[in-house]
Amino acid sequence: MRLLSFMTFNRLAALVQRVPSRGRPLVLTCVFGLCAGLAAVAFQVTMNLLYRATFVSLSHQSKLTFLLGSLAVVVTTSLLVGFLVSQFAPEASGSGIPQLKLAFWKDFGVVPWRVVWVKFVAGVLSIGGGCSLGREGPSVQLAAGLASNVSGLLGESKQRRRMAAAAGAASGLAAAFNTPLAAVTFVLEEIIADLNSTLLGSVLLASVIGAFVVHGLIGRQPAFALSRVETAGWLVYVLTPVVAAAAAFIGVLFQKWTMGLRARRIEVTWLPPWMRPMLGGLATWALGSVVFLQTHHLGVFSLGYDDLSTGLSLQLGWKLAAILLGTKLVATVLCYGLGGCGGIFSPTLFLGGMCGICIAGLWALALPLTPPDQLTLAVVGMSACLGAVVRAPVTGILIVFEMTHEFSLVPALMLGALVSQAVTRKFNRHSFYEEILLQDGHRLDHVVPPRDLQAWQQLPISAIATFHPVIVEELSPLKIGDLLRAHPYQRFPVVVEGRPIGILTRKEAEAAVAAKREPRVEPPVTCLPEQTIRQLQSKLIESSSLMVVLVDQPAGKILGLVTLHDLLRAEVAMANGAT
Repeated sequence: MRLLSFMTFNRLAALVQRVPSRGRPLVLTCVFGLCAGLAAVAFQVTMNLLYRATFVSLSHQSKLTFLLGSLAVVVTTSLLVGFLVSQFAPEASGSGIPQLKLAFWKDFGVVPWRVVWVKFVAGVLSIGGGCSLGREGPSVQLAAGLASNVSGLLGESKQRRRMAAAAGAASGLAAAFNTPLAAVTFVLEEIIADLNSTLLGSVLLASVIGAFVVHGLIGRQPAFALSRVETAGWLVYVLTPVVAAAAAFIGVLFQKWTMGLRARRIEVTWLPPWMRPMLGGLATWALGSVVFLQTHHLGVFSLGYDDLSTGLSLQLGWKLAAILLGTKLVATVLCYGLGGCGGIFSPTLFLGGMCGICIAGLWALALPLTPPDQLTLAVVGMSACLGAVVRAPVTGILIVFEMTHEFSLVPALMLGALVSQAVTRKFNRHSFYEEILLQDGHRLDHVVPPRDLQAWQQLPISAIATFHPVIVEELSPLKIGDLLRAHPYQRFPVVVEGRPIGILTRKEAEAAVAAKREPRVEPPVTCLPEQTIRQLQSKLIESSSLMVVLVDQPAGKILGLVTLHDLLRAEVAMANGAT
């Protein structure tokens, strides 16, 4: 089977190589979109099969059977997820969107193959096994990763994988949500961070292909079927800011609690990392079981789309919506914060929807709100909560509109998006995904380069510097020989008591080791980390070693270094990102 697959890719690669250079990007985009769409559909179908075979099936059995069976499923799948993620691909934990953004900008869109298969298996086990997480983020990461690897198999160099990753991400999200327009805006807003990117054509084509794949294999139906949707009256527009503000505040709480737990989970030293996702699974099981035994609703488990669809058909009371809102919020925070494998799109849509249903139900006790009015407010809550967490308002509007196929909802969604963004920017400085990158030690200005050369040249040198250089502290031939064998670098800063005194070249070091003498060093060129990249260019011209050492101002101690190679690599990344 492996041989057959290899031969198939060889033939496909040969066919692609024969395509004229002008038409090659179009053909490659079609291939990436098809592969990514198929992967996203396979992920969705497999996950749903596992969930239906376990939780849905167990819900029709006795209470004791449900409790014992669901506990066994949650514990087993959570332990397997923890083992896979911790042992094979830590980058596959969580939603995968921040990791994909990092790979897109820092590694030219290259996603290791192990991340793809671990994300698929762990995502199916985690979400299908009942943990309160979403499928959309994992679909984007694994689809983009698969497209990136297919690009490599078709002969594309590492430096040309960004288009494949962006196209795969768009196709994967379009297939996961059945929302091609929202997939385009999300990739441009969140991954590429530029609505005017020249990758727009590839992203749009791949998104359409992903939508065709899901239409052909699953169907063209919207994710949520709404009934009795009418043009909203003035009362709905009066209450829309209230619902949007409340849903956005739920999103703010979700982000703060999740980030706080995620930062503190490393302190749980008494439990191995591979067992931590089990704590989130057990918490979800406890909360979900209590809700199920009292209400016979499974909304706390997995995606919760069945209960959300019930709520959008106005068959949930406001009290039950409030219960599902509170328990789902806590369960999702624990699952994500403790290292589960799943996304936040579905949970935030669920939380926002339940928030809207609850508030609309309460207001309906005192105001003449019709069922279509209450439905509109519930949908506004979905869009507002999602938009508050991911900070992609256009995506938040389009994704709900495309999931419901109801154009009459758009004005209320737009008003809700304005309120949602105002609330979230008041309480949270960064989006959920940006907060994860910052928490993991990645500076945002290091991840996403500016869009023009002038702005890039005004960045501080620290944006492209290496802060853990290999240094020389002793110039004896024995120590120098050990250093050369351990590291392949061409130049090394020589440091005495923390201060740089020179630059040792590899050629001089090898000659000194052969002659058993102390090597000669070149004078160092130093600069401060807050100086600009424009100033760095002049410093590199002054340096005979093509290396500049960063020092702190008061003591002159070494902080890091920048080489000509670092500068050129950063310029290429900036140019590729801008184009």
